[in-house]
Amino acid sequence: MNIALTQTVNAYQGMPVSIAELPQLTGALGAIRDANIEHHCRLVEQAKLLDVRALCMGELFAGPYFALGQDPMWREMAEDAETGPTVTAMRDVAAQNQMLLVAPIYELDNDSGKRFNTAVVIENDGSILGKYRKTHIPVGTNDAGSFYETFYYERSDGKLGPSTKNISKNPYFPVFDSSVGRVGVAICYDRHFPGVMKALADEGAQLIFSPAVTFGEKSRRMWELEFEVDAARHNVIIAGSNRLGSEAPWNQEYFGASYVAGPNGRMPAVSAPEGLIVSEIDLEILANPDPSGWNLARDLRSEIY
Repeated sequence: MNIALTQTVNAYQGMPVSIAELPQLTGALGAIRDANIEHHCRLVEQAKLLDVRALCMGELFAGPYFALGQDPMWREMAEDAETGPTVTAMRDVAAQNQMLLVAPIYELDNDSGKRFNTAVVIENDGSILGKYRKTHIPVGTNDAGSFYETFYYERSDGKLGPSTKNISKNPYFPVFDSSVGRVGVAICYDRHFPGVMKALADEGAQLIFSPAVTFGEKSRRMWELEFEVDAARHNVIIAGSNRLGSEAPWNQEYFGASYVAGPNGRMPAVSAPEGLIVSEIDLEILANPDPSGWNLARDLRSEIY
């Protein structure tokens, strides 16, 4: 089957040219969200023409990557993970195109008032399978720029709500039994931590989506390595989506390079319109003997580490 990743940037055309002008956007947050929802709905429709059955959008896809600075204005973009405008629109487009969608949003938990970086998994009939909250939140500076994610949202609390399709016993790492197989999510910074992909694999994940916003020399180098290593190590398929291009007024360059890796290497990309990376995958390979002759699950000595 074909799966897709989006590889794009903020679609709103009214961004100011300088950071000092950002406060003037306070009244335009809804328009920013609407422009990005519309843009991604078009990408879903284009993916449908390529027989895509599952599509993962980029981290915080409904707006620019605002965590390059610390501006409380952006906190107003957080929304409910079930009834908010982004998830409502994605549920409609999922059902219209009969496609499973992974929709990473800026979540406001109305019960606690807390904010999270959250991916909502939507089935191909528009129903919500459940959600995943980013478990590791970065703050720091690299060779290309700074990021302040802890200013905007918190680490996952593991309180993800009930889901009849979640087969995982780990409250932080749900795995959803879906129309395209057993699906898990790991958002951006999570991919660097060795326990994350293992936890998802241990709970039965076959296909793991990793939406990200990443930049900088080391991040670029590790991006090319981590998914391939983890896919081989844990016998899963991992699909990583990154933004491509830059967004005013920060003008931070994102390197894209989205791809899909399986236990035996990268899955070849199918020719697709701009903004989409499409690959054909076969979950049956996960049941085949490893061509290396390895059997890591059998030979693991869990009693010593």
